[in-house]
Amino acid sequence: MRRVLYAFLFYTAIGLLSGFYYRELTVSHHFTGDTQLVIVHTHTLILGMMMHLLLLPLVKVFKLSNYYLFNWFFYIYNIGVVITVGMMALKGTYQVLGKHVPESFAGYAGLGHTVITAGFVLLFFLLRKAIIKDPVEKDKE
Repeated sequence: MRRVLYAFLFYTAIGLLSGFYYRELTVSHHFTGDTQLVIVHTHTLILGMMMHLLLLPLVKVFKLSNYYLFNWFFYIYNIGVVITVGMMALKGTYQVLGKHVPESFAGYAGLGHTVITAGFVLLFFLLRKAIIKDPVEKDKE
């Protein structure tokens, strides 16, 4: 449960810093066009901070961290978020600086979204396992 709390804190800090980074980078380069940096702030706060904030009571109530699948979910989901947000930030920075954005950036961002989806699937199975307990476990209650 502690690592979910620290992940919540980490993504809160990164989300707020990404908003600050977007503002300062665009102001310092007098940039007025469209950039991917606009959505890094919200993606980090929603996929990172809010997801872990919602996960905290689920972990507490259903004792999700006791399940084997929880570790898989936690690491896979967070790797996906870091890849997705990192690629958005990199692409947005390239756009503000006026550099050519390589075509491969879209592939890496897609990979990040795919890994996040895998994390959500694992979370579904984890919650299913926690909510629909084994009949043998019901007898113990």
